[in-house]
Amino acid sequence: MEHVPVMLRECIDGLGIKPDGLYVDGTLGRGGHSREIAKKLASGKLVAIDRDAEALRIARDSLAEYGDKIEFVHNNFGEIAHILEGLGNACCDGMLFDLGVSSPQLDNGERGFSYMQDAPLDMRMDIQIGETAFDAVNFWPEDKLKKIFYEFGEERYASLIARAIARKRAESKIETTFDLNEVILSAIPAAARREARHPSKKCFQALRIAVNDELGAIAKMLEAAPEKLNVGGRICIISFHSLEDRLVKGSFANKSKGCVCPKDFPVCVCGVVPILKTITKKPIIPGRDEVELNPRARSAKLRIAERI
Repeated sequence: MEHVPVMLRECIDGLGIKPDGLYVDGTLGRGGHSREIAKKLASGKLVAIDRDAEALRIARDSLAEYGDKIEFVHNNFGEIAHILEGLGNACCDGMLFDLGVSSPQLDNGERGFSYMQDAPLDMRMDIQIGETAFDAVNFWPEDKLKKIFYEFGEERYASLIARAIARKRAESKIETTFDLNEVILSAIPAAARREARHPSKKCFQALRIAVNDELGAIAKMLEAAPEKLNVGGRICIISFHSLEDRLVKGSFANKSKGCVCPKDFPVCVCGVVPILKTITKKPIIPGRDEVELNPRARSAKLRIAERI
């Protein structure tokens, strides 16, 4: 399947790329956004980051024509400050983060992200570290699973599904995506199994978020990234989930507001000053033509802020 980068034009326009600037693509994936950034650089440089070693390998080959314009880094974007400092860069001129799971990860059945293909329960974006979805469904406490399904998946049958998983794993381990899918189907009411949305979608999403600590990495990135932007530099973030978007919106708002003293204080004593200006008062969403071409873009929201 051809890789289609989400809201490509809007991201490139939002970054306002300077030919001699330093830019970061914090979620390289298959390199669609990185390619367009590199095209606009002359003496400038792009730092391309991904926690998925396989994605880095493939993108490095596909972007070979851009030579030393791109520095490839295997790491989690939550470590953005350490990454830039490790490369000898105090600050950069723009950053892009696409928070969605890349299409190749979803399409590769062996990675265990999809309920549509039978595979070992893994779901790690970096297969070299961390607990897997197998570990989560077979060993994490029932209450923890219930909370994950409810909070990260907004699954209304979270309690029933967590209880069914606990019963099943007491008999035998839940080994594969299809095994887990069967447990979820057995737990929910018959009417829910007939809904248009696949019954397992929310639980698989929730497990992926939990296994990869995605919200923790996003929160860490949102705290560090603005400090690593030059004045006038832009940060563009694409989210696909309401939890992600709320984090981005809230962080941009807080860092655009400055003073956090109680309203009844006569003078500011906190010393907090605004460091961002929010460019997008409302998120940018994909147009109808893009959604028809790439249905996975349907839930995407792009927010942009500028360092002041």
